[in-house]
Amino acid sequence: MTIPSGPGDGRLDPGLSALMSERRQLFNLAYRLLGSLADAEDVVQETYARWYALSRQQQEAIESPGAWLTRVAGRICLDLLGSARARREHYVGAWIPEPLPDRTEWSTGRPGGTPVDPADRVTLDESVNMAFLVVLESMTPAQRVAFILHDVFRYSFTEIAEIVGRTPAACRQLASAARRRVHAAQAPAAPAARRVDIVREFKQAWEAQDIDALVGLLDPDATATGDGGGLVRAEIHPIHGAENVARFFVDRPGATLLERTVNGQPGLVVQLDGVTVSVLAFDVTGDRIRHIWAVLNPEKLRPWTAG
Repeated sequence: MTIPSGPGDGRLDPGLSALMSERRQLFNLAYRLLGSLADAEDVVQETYARWYALSRQQQEAIESPGAWLTRVAGRICLDLLGSARARREHYVGAWIPEPLPDRTEWSTGRPGGTPVDPADRVTLDESVNMAFLVVLESMTPAQRVAFILHDVFRYSFTEIAEIVGRTPAACRQLASAARRRVHAAQAPAAPAARRVDIVREFKQAWEAQDIDALVGLLDPDATATGDGGGLVRAEIHPIHGAENVARFFVDRPGATLLERTVNGQPGLVVQLDGVTVSVLAFDVTGDRIRHIWAVLNPEKLRPWTAG
């Protein structure tokens, strides 16, 4: 892609390479803030559009283009979070963050297909696992922006204040409140190898229609949440209790289950007749599955079916 240095002059920006190197950082930020690949891509595009709408003199007057881009992207995300909250109030059923398309088989580490852009630009860490992203959904937009920028991306509260439009002290309080939410929702995670074993055992028990084995893998207070977005059949309310969750999956036989990495964690892709119909993310605590998130919304599954 060729981007001109200024409106209509047709010349290449000599700093284009350095400027575009910020793209990954911007996408990482926007995805964590919005939980949507499409929205994150839109934020990145809008951020660069605003940069190139500046005159050459205005661009040269900016001491740190990278910091400028981050501030603009943060403000765009803040605005989108406000409107997204209103949209999601009318969303049919639960809204679950969009899972990152990753064709890696977590059992072997082998790719099951070519990773789909833009997910290959997202740096995987604990701040993109589904449990973390779901907690972020419970925060106010300002809390979410202050927390992610400070705790994940290590921006100072002075810098965050410019984005959020509040004092540094107020931003510190926002991040602190968000941090308390995260800590309250988190339980000690199982070791990585144990998570793999438990999700694999869940897959095998589901394939065998072994309800007792499924119950044994689930926390007594386990929940399963489905996101169909009103486009496909999904349970409007979360399912609670190990036996109820187990029966829900036993009542849906005949699917092909693929071991895939979902937001950096062991997950499952569900296919019917070769078509991906759901992506499952798991929260494993100790030796039990505490939460299952099933994304069925075709729009969110589109990157998983491409290629």
